[in-house]
Amino acid sequence: MKGSYLLVIKLDDDRKIKTKAREFSLKEGYYVYVGSAMNSLEKRVKRHFSREKRLHWHIDYLLKEAELLRAYLIPSEERLEERLSLEVAKHGEPVDGFGAGDVKVSTNLYRFSEEPDDVLVAILDRLGLKWKRVKSVSDIKKLRWENGDGY
Repeated sequence: MKGSYLLVIKLDDDRKIKTKAREFSLKEGYYVYVGSAMNSLEKRVKRHFSREKRLHWHIDYLLKEAELLRAYLIPSEERLEERLSLEVAKHGEPVDGFGAGDVKVSTNLYRFSEEPDDVLVAILDRLGLKWKRVKSVSDIKKLRWENGDGY
């Protein structure tokens, strides 16, 4: 299944996140990462929940240092990453240059001082998107999309 996703991440203290080529100074708080998976949405999000993986994308380096609380899976044939990022940007503090190499926005990572779930649900509902919230790989394995189940 193709689609986009939102990751909700908690960083317990201020950190410098070093990637292959950059360093990001991040403050304690909640972060929302906007991504897309136009080959396999479930497989990509399972990878993000995995602690054992080769570090490739910016988000991999952050998840090594922070806690992935939950993900919102948004199935779609349309690439929604940029549109979602612009919507999340209206509510969160952008981390310039983080994970947005293939879209026209300057970042795909946004900081929130409070839990962002209400904001994310409001965005997804306002855009009329089908979505599911998961908290683990086992949640992803149990997903059922037919008949509007769970969204």
